[in-house]
Amino acid sequence: MLRLLVLTSLAALVLAELEPQPRYLEDSLERVVGGEVARPNSWPWQISLQYRSGSRYHHTCGGTLIERGWVMTAAHCVDSSRTWRVILGEHDLNSNSGSEQIMTVSQVYIHPGWNSGSVSAGFDIALLRLSSLATLNSYVQLGSLPPTGQILPHNNLCYITGWGRTSTGGSLSAQLKQAYLPLVDHKTCTSNGWWGSTVKATMVCGGGGAEAGCNGDSGGPLNCLVNGRYYVHGIASFVSGLGCNAVRKPTVFTRVSAYINWMDSVSIRDMYIYHI
Repeated sequence: MLRLLVLTSLAALVLAELEPQPRYLEDSLERVVGGEVARPNSWPWQISLQYRSGSRYHHTCGGTLIERGWVMTAAHCVDSSRTWRVILGEHDLNSNSGSEQIMTVSQVYIHPGWNSGSVSAGFDIALLRLSSLATLNSYVQLGSLPPTGQILPHNNLCYITGWGRTSTGGSLSAQLKQAYLPLVDHKTCTSNGWWGSTVKATMVCGGGGAEAGCNGDSGGPLNCLVNGRYYVHGIASFVSGLGCNAVRKPTVFTRVSAYINWMDSVSIRDMYIYHI
């Protein structure tokens, strides 16, 4: 679920969570506003984060496999007490192709700065420690992370991927979709008529037109092309209450390059705890 921000005359306030909510989601037919169905396993680091309800699991967010035993996602996806699992190598949520790897989550690490009542304050990032190591193959690969502090230029080629809603209030997608979201630089995204001061320096914007992220895409990657290779520069965080693809209200992502040091500190601390 992408968090939903509703604009008032004074500020952008967190009012609700966009429906393919990270914590509450149901199955349906399409996601990502605009775009197209991705070629199966063409984004092999994309994962489906699912929660258990009764005897079934339900997709609620996306995420990125960043190490064989670690997944990066949005804090708002996992800031409730649930039983989680991750599916790697997934394409169609309604069918099993044999390429999937199902992993339970042994530990959730949410950034200490995260405030569930204010997604616009930032820190919308979490790491999931998997209970076993992923097997890397042609269906499952690690996402490449940018160097610390890297900021890409305006209109850099980027794609959002996910199983989120294909329109505001619309249905979800069984198949992974992708949408072209050119990067919007910080100066433009924070200008009057765009997001203004709602967007912080630790965030990155993409799109602002017909294509966008929507409910169910939360936590998933913003894949940006740099020197001929895709790097995960963003974690889907929130959209406008005016609609997922409201004009001049780009999809807002947590800027990954702002949190590399925190992620490194978590993995080192976790390694120590698990081996003492």
